[in-house]
Amino acid sequence: MSDDLGGLYGVVLAGGTGTRLWPLSRAGHPKFLHPLTGTEASLLQATVDRLDLLAPMDRVFVVTGVAHAAAVSRQLESIPDANVLVEPSPRDSCAAIALAAAVIARRDPNAIMGSFASDHLIADKERFTEVIRQAMIGAQEGLLMTLGITPTRPETGYGYLQCGSAVGDGPVLAVEEFKEKPTYDVAEGYVKSGNYLWNAGMFVWRADAFLAELSRQQPQLAAGVSRIASAWDSAQREEVLGEVWPTLPRISVDYAVMEGAATVGRVGTVPGDFGWNDVGDFHTLGAVLAADPAGNVVVGREVEQKSGVLLRETEGLVVVPTEGRLIAAMGVRDLVIVDTPDAVLVIPRERAQEVKHLVDELKELGEHGYI
Repeated sequence: MSDDLGGLYGVVLAGGTGTRLWPLSRAGHPKFLHPLTGTEASLLQATVDRLDLLAPMDRVFVVTGVAHAAAVSRQLESIPDANVLVEPSPRDSCAAIALAAAVIARRDPNAIMGSFASDHLIADKERFTEVIRQAMIGAQEGLLMTLGITPTRPETGYGYLQCGSAVGDGPVLAVEEFKEKPTYDVAEGYVKSGNYLWNAGMFVWRADAFLAELSRQQPQLAAGVSRIASAWDSAQREEVLGEVWPTLPRISVDYAVMEGAATVGRVGTVPGDFGWNDVGDFHTLGAVLAADPAGNVVVGREVEQKSGVLLRETEGLVVVPTEGRLIAAMGVRDLVIVDTPDAVLVIPRERAQEVKHLVDELKELGEHGYI
């Protein structure tokens, strides 16, 4: 990396419960803490590991909730405890990112930071690193950079970036507009046009440029986060955090900052093609992990060795076993079978997105012990 850019400050957002991966992912043990990478590493550990060519561990920050702070620190022994920023309650992504930006800016006024979700899989780490470094060039110029993923299909589950002309003579493209999740026909048109990228929810920018844009569009949130950051390294941290944090707007960074910044020409993107997947549900998990010749995927091989999975005349299954119990299936295809100590899920793979509806129903029934 060129010296004039300096190093990257990596920010990993470790929040949410991953309801589409219920009953494996729970409020107390969400999906980013699980080894869903095809290795023994959790999604969170894999996210931090892939930043090692960009940021030293003392420049990697994790924003997480009170319930998960201890587990996050246990999984990330190489990150200083002071770099685990604990939010008292979920306020969506804008407050989490803004808190990290404000804390980092106080330590390094010229910092370039990258924000990454803790539950994405990326196959090509070297290409990912190269794209981030390209994005840092746009960030140095003051643009709020978002990583766009080159679409491989008309996907209706992702937002899209409408791209404009190149910025300068490098790979950076202007982002003209953020588009919501489209219908299939609209998504098909996006992909055919070649002017649209998937919005991966990964960002690179100068911390001061982001905070300035936050002040312009979300002055209440910016003022609150500034107050918290000014007390962060003092004895008043908990008092100020407890007073201010609940007053911050609960809003995503896309809605709060990026959409408005794009309309005034302050957002850029670098197209990325590095084997990205957001592991949104069991169907996509089955698509990215290694399968047997019949297309069956068993998640968590170390658990399988302690229990057992017996499959006969099956195709396209995604099986998640629990320790100490055998899962046997015969003559079925394209199912998700998830076994946990207190809940079992069986659902067609094509309906894997609908698991969220079951979780919503459990909430309505007051069965929070299963969530």
